[in-house]
Amino acid sequence: MYGNPIEILLGAVVVAAAVVFSIFVFTVSDTGEVRGYELVARFDSVEGLNVGSDVRLGGIKVGTVVSQELDPLTYLAVVRIGIAEDVRIPTDSMVQVVSEGLLGGRYMAIVPGAEDAMLGPGGEIRYTQSAVNIEQLIGRFAGGD
Repeated sequence: MYGNPIEILLGAVVVAAAVVFSIFVFTVSDTGEVRGYELVARFDSVEGLNVGSDVRLGGIKVGTVVSQELDPLTYLAVVRIGIAEDVRIPTDSMVQVVSEGLLGGRYMAIVPGAEDAMLGPGGEIRYTQSAVNIEQLIGRFAGGD
């Protein structure tokens, strides 16, 4: 019933190493919630985008997707994003759902506009570009359309 003391010690070392590694990954990775203000954007499709997905400006994470819901009147996907408080977004900016790669996840990319006026808390980014469905593109290419 009792195990070899060396096996028990080795198991304890492995468990301790796993705990230390998990703590290290959590503290070093950029998975924390961005504190700041919220903006809203409406899309035809946000396929592959999830709550917690990155919001990037110039390739740098400046926020996260806070929530997604369907507007029952327009059938548009309403996405709320949290933006870091030190980042200001011009009112004529565009946001698009972008893929990290052929098989990668999706994130939102903000393309800043040129207006001097900035969006405030609860503001809406009016210019949006929905997610591109890779399967449909491949099907069109293979089908010759």
